[in-house]
Amino acid sequence: MPDLLLAAPIPDFLRAPLEAAYTCHELKDAAPHLASIRAVVPLGGTVLSTELLESMPALEIVSVMGVGYDGVPIPYCRQRGIRVTNTPDVLTDDVADIATALVLMTSRRLVESNRHLHAGKWPTAGAFPLAHALRGKTAGILGLGRIGKAIAHRLEAHGMKIAYHGRSAQNVPWAYFADLKALAAESDFFIVACPGGPETQKLVDSAILAALGPEGTLINIARGSVVDEAALITALQNRSIRSAGLDVFENEPHVPAALAACEHAVLLPHIGSATHETRHAMANLVIENLAAHFAGKDLLTPVC
Repeated sequence: MPDLLLAAPIPDFLRAPLEAAYTCHELKDAAPHLASIRAVVPLGGTVLSTELLESMPALEIVSVMGVGYDGVPIPYCRQRGIRVTNTPDVLTDDVADIATALVLMTSRRLVESNRHLHAGKWPTAGAFPLAHALRGKTAGILGLGRIGKAIAHRLEAHGMKIAYHGRSAQNVPWAYFADLKALAAESDFFIVACPGGPETQKLVDSAILAALGPEGTLINIARGSVVDEAALITALQNRSIRSAGLDVFENEPHVPAALAACEHAVLLPHIGSATHETRHAMANLVIENLAAHFAGKDLLTPVC
């Protein structure tokens, strides 16, 4: 059986079939086996250094359980002829649902109102303050890929106007903004749905947040690295933006105390694809990509 490296804590429903088909090694115990490793399975947020990959001369494929592969050094893999796969499509609906939920939670202040009730404030302090409706508001989407489009359709059904920014305009019925700052200025909800990686590192910075303005809300379901987290904390503390809804952070699972203290922000522990149905579908795609590779067949979802 080919040697395989489990480069992250793999769920049991993926681990069991992998252990049945391959000789699996944990990263912490892999040193004696690195020379024979032919496949690596990381999660979407796992960072694989070139130094680690260089220590595996027999490596043929990296099969990521996740749609994001920004932790994989793609140029290096291309140069060495190492195949890389991910698990797109199967998580699109779940992640788009979480983005929609964050828009609703921030606009209607659902977490804050829930705290109001549980603290016993309804009978004593009275009704919770008014929130904001979605109809007629503009959702500006950074990254109109599969997930971005799914978010757009959901928010359009809530009566929102859709605008977007990407590398180029697409054949869609929504307004395209070539300038990201202009999109932020137009947006009531600025939704980050683009890939992570060096090209988008801190793309949403203090200037973009300033353009979003005090009536704007930032939503991020992409990668924490895309947003300058320190600038976001400052904007929330100064109320130079209204709110934020975040499912991703710069240094997961660690969330800055100053960010957690912002009661008008909704923070989730990276649960975008965290349903039984989607995680099992992602695991199956990892298994099928590996099986196809070792059988000499075409990969189902190749990155390179």
